[in-house]
Amino acid sequence: MKNKIIAAETERLILRRYLKEDLQDLFEYLSDKEVVKYEPYKPLTFDEAKDNLEWRIGTEEMIAVECKDSHKMIGNVYLGKRDFEALELGYVFNRNYWGYGYAAESCKALIGRAFLNSIHRIYAECDPDNRSSWKLLETLGFHREAHFRKNVYFWKDEAGKPIWKDTYVYAKLNELHS
Repeated sequence: MKNKIIAAETERLILRRYLKEDLQDLFEYLSDKEVVKYEPYKPLTFDEAKDNLEWRIGTEEMIAVECKDSHKMIGNVYLGKRDFEALELGYVFNRNYWGYGYAAESCKALIGRAFLNSIHRIYAECDPDNRSSWKLLETLGFHREAHFRKNVYFWKDEAGKPIWKDTYVYAKLNELHS
């Protein structure tokens, strides 16, 4: 792979910008209905994944997670810039790599780097039904700040009415620069 811009490395992972060569790996996990179950989009087709990859290549906010041993891209971490020196954290991983600590390892590395770069606060939102997601946030030292009731919807029912969902909001403050 050429022009691999590395954001961070861990013992097992390379955290980097997306490359055109990531298309098949990206499609593999974004087309899995179980992986995108709590996301605001449906499983992607190959053409949709191709378009989505172009966007990922053009942004610094989406960070590809690659296994060092196999060079397979297994997921992504999102660090979106927000107001007041804050970032929004998100993550999506290939289901075949769940339960091995890859999400925690990659998030921990990127959170540490962000705090060293004077980011004040990192927050994340998740569905209360997505226990794995909020348990990961708690493992990373995030604190639940809010439980918004029926505050968002991504889909509508057959009658065109919103299917409302709750949201947990978690945050972690930079204790290095408090």
